[in-house]
Amino acid sequence: MKLLKEQEHRRQRVLPIDNQTLGMLREYIERGGPVVRDGKRLIFGINRHRAWQIVKECAERVGLPKLFNPETGRVHNVSPHRLRDAFATYAVKQDDSGDGLRLLQEHLGHQSFNTTAKYRKVSGREHHDWYQKLWHHKD
Repeated sequence: MKLLKEQEHRRQRVLPIDNQTLGMLREYIERGGPVVRDGKRLIFGINRHRAWQIVKECAERVGLPKLFNPETGRVHNVSPHRLRDAFATYAVKQDDSGDGLRLLQEHLGHQSFNTTAKYRKVSGREHHDWYQKLWHHKD
């Protein structure tokens, strides 16, 4: 059962990549960047904890502020998960249509649409405008 859960957690998916990042990855690979571990060729030979440390250190080096969650009042360090959340929130602000949310669901690897939909937060103004359109529609 535990192995099955780990396999589900590590599902693979195809994601788009911009040309600049693709060029940097090619250069890294050409310089011998990938490592072989347990017979698998890995682009980066680091674990999740080390990735978290690298993101945190880079954020501190460039002076990124800690993140404040207005819903909980908690302050968080910049982390891979917080960057993922910020990306998802940004993506929804750019396109919150049904197609946009479905594409984001695929991009994030969420099995449930409800998990993706949590990034769609409705502002008070937006809610008010929606309500006004419903009841004050002019024919």
